[in-house]
Amino acid sequence: MTTGSHLQKDLMRPNHVKQKLSADGTSIGTFVFEFSTTGIGRIVAEAGAAFAAFDMEHTGWSVETIRMLVATTRSTELLPYVRIPATEYHFVARVLDMGAMGIMIPMVESAEQAARIVAAAKYPPVGRRGAAFCIAHDDYTNGDIVPKITSANRETHLLAQIETAAGVENAHAIAAVDGIDVLWIGHFDLSNSLGIPGEFNHPRFQDALNTVLAACHAHGKIPGFMASSVEDGRALLDRGFRMLAYSGDLWLYQKAVRDGIAALNAHNPSPVN
Repeated sequence: MTTGSHLQKDLMRPNHVKQKLSADGTSIGTFVFEFSTTGIGRIVAEAGAAFAAFDMEHTGWSVETIRMLVATTRSTELLPYVRIPATEYHFVARVLDMGAMGIMIPMVESAEQAARIVAAAKYPPVGRRGAAFCIAHDDYTNGDIVPKITSANRETHLLAQIETAAGVENAHAIAAVDGIDVLWIGHFDLSNSLGIPGEFNHPRFQDALNTVLAACHAHGKIPGFMASSVEDGRALLDRGFRMLAYSGDLWLYQKAVRDGIAALNAHNPSPVN
C-alpha cells in the first residue's frame, strides 16, 4: 500500500497555473527584473500573483541568482517561472533542474525552434532532457522516477514568445507544436520588428495580435501578454488573452514612489498660525 507521503515523493510539484489555464481559466502574475532578494518571491506571493517570471534576458542575472530566486519562492503558492535569454539546451534544462515550473523563451520564429524547446524541456520519450533526481526540482526527495518523469513532462509549462514578424508569420506552425503551451506576445520587440516601434495601436501591430490569437484558438494554446496597467490588462483579457503578467517590479515600485512623492509635493497645508 502506497502512503500519502510516498505518493507525494513520486510526483513533481503540480502546476496550478497550467491546470487553471487548461480548464479555460485565467492566470495573473508579474515580472521580476530588478530586485533579486530572498524576499521578492514571497512578497509577490502575498500580493496574490499566481506566478512570477524571473528575467534572464534583460537583467544580466546569472544562473546562481535565478537559483536563489526560485529556491526562495518554492515555499509559497507562487509558481516560479524563468525567461531564459536564448533557445539553448543548457538554459532550458538548468533552470528546470533548479525548480522553475515554467520557461519563457524569447524570439521564437519557427516550428523547428519550438520543437527544439520542447525536446530540451521534456524527458524521454517525449524529449531529451537529461535526468537528475533528488535535487532541487523534486525538492530533494526519493521516490520512483517513472511517475516523476511523467508528472514533470505534464506540469512543465512552456511559453514561446512571438515578438518578430517571422514569429507572427509562423504563429500557426509554432502553435501546432505539441508541448508548446502559450504564445506570449513580446510587444516592444514585435513593434520594432514590424517597423513601428512603440505604435501598439497601429493596424500592422493589431493585425499581428489577431494572427497570434487566431493561431492560439485554432490549436488550443493560451495567448499571453505583459500588461503595463490595470486598464491595459482589462482590455487584453476582454480580447482573449488569458495569461497576463501585470507589469514588473521596478516599474511598479517606481510608479508607487513617483505617485506618492507627487501627491505630497502637491499638498499645500494651511499656514500654521
